[in-house]
Amino acid sequence: MNGAVQLPLDLPDLSITASGGTLVRRTVLPSGIRILSEQVPGSQSATVGFWVAVGSRDEEPVTYGSTHFLEHLLFKGTTTRSALDIAVAFDSVGGEHNAVTAKEHTCYYAKVRDRDVEMAVRVLADMFASSRLADDDFESERGVILEELAMADDDPGDVAGERFFEAVFGEHPLGRPIGGSPESIGAVSRTAVWDHYRRNYGPRDLVITVAGAVDHDAVVAIASEALTAAGWRLDEEASPVARRDPAPDPIARGAAQVVVGRPLEQVNLYLGGAGLAASDPRRPQLTVLNSVLGGGMSSRLFQEIREKRGYAYSVYSFASSYSDAGLVGLYAGCSPKRAVDVAELMLSEFRRIGAEGITGDELGRARGQLSGASALALEDSDTRMTRLGRSELTLGEFSDLDETLRRIEAVTADEVRELAAELAARPLSLAAVGPVDASTFAGLAGEPVAA
Repeated sequence: MNGAVQLPLDLPDLSITASGGTLVRRTVLPSGIRILSEQVPGSQSATVGFWVAVGSRDEEPVTYGSTHFLEHLLFKGTTTRSALDIAVAFDSVGGEHNAVTAKEHTCYYAKVRDRDVEMAVRVLADMFASSRLADDDFESERGVILEELAMADDDPGDVAGERFFEAVFGEHPLGRPIGGSPESIGAVSRTAVWDHYRRNYGPRDLVITVAGAVDHDAVVAIASEALTAAGWRLDEEASPVARRDPAPDPIARGAAQVVVGRPLEQVNLYLGGAGLAASDPRRPQLTVLNSVLGGGMSSRLFQEIREKRGYAYSVYSFASSYSDAGLVGLYAGCSPKRAVDVAELMLSEFRRIGAEGITGDELGRARGQLSGASALALEDSDTRMTRLGRSELTLGEFSDLDETLRRIEAVTADEVRELAAELAARPLSLAAVGPVDASTFAGLAGEPVAA
């Protein structure tokens, strides 16, 4: 494979021989369903994912949290299986099954032995296409989700993370909490969630990805049969739903600082701003920047804040990219008396890379770290399955390990410095949770806002 392979929505069949001798195949059925597989030589297990490109950013104001609510409900039973039947199907073979709701997609997945792939596809297809969303299940699950939100609100790290996204993205839909709020979950109706389900869970929306010990043709046949049995009309032709517009969406910062006062032993502190969209060609430069800044124990943040000064136990940087926007962030958990010092150090290191750049040794270490981490991650079929889903839903192209490593090796120190300077010059936001108040970080990244 030489370079990334494009995934046009109107191409019915595609085969790719990827690095490591894996075979990637893609079929677009006449109904609009897209099925991608990666056959990994020697594998004795597989991970199956059923995806829709619908996440928390796609909800209407009266249904905030409904995508996550729906994710829960699909495990509560179908027209032919109870919730217990679904659980037993996977537990009885030692499999794992779960789901994840994100800002831009929802995925229902299972990991099983090779002999149980057919079962996993059939059960997930039944859940996806014929869930009941019964009234009694809806009300009981409302209580479960309210408990989940309460648990998250008891975690200062979760609270700080949510406030950070809100501060950076402001009124943009990406700034909303994925799970909604106690108020929105308490108010949402079964009818609203049912309408959300029927509107977004159809053949045109469905992407199935399987990685590991997989026979592509068998998966296509099994999925088609199972979805038809669940009530779908696959003989009706339709084009796959269009991908999101990749044009960058300008982000208007929501707040310079958001401080949540709580009587805790530590301050959970986030600092950062708008990053890069998933389609931005500088994503490799961003991964190198993140590695040098706070991606490991040799990174600048770890060395300066933890190793040299002992100011924090956990300190790192991260980057999140979406179809049309992104975020770059720095995190530390520290003593209240060190909170301002830590925030200043994080900001200083971020800006210093933009002003002075990185060394040749740092560039070499980042390349090595990213290359090794990329290769090791692909030992897991979960990662390969997720890569297929992200390639199809968001990127519209598939890159194998060789292409990923080529892009990392092509990054230069000057490119990293230029990107760091651009990102650090953007409006930055700070979010903190702990025994601090609105005046603690005054002047650091703008005027404080108490929450």
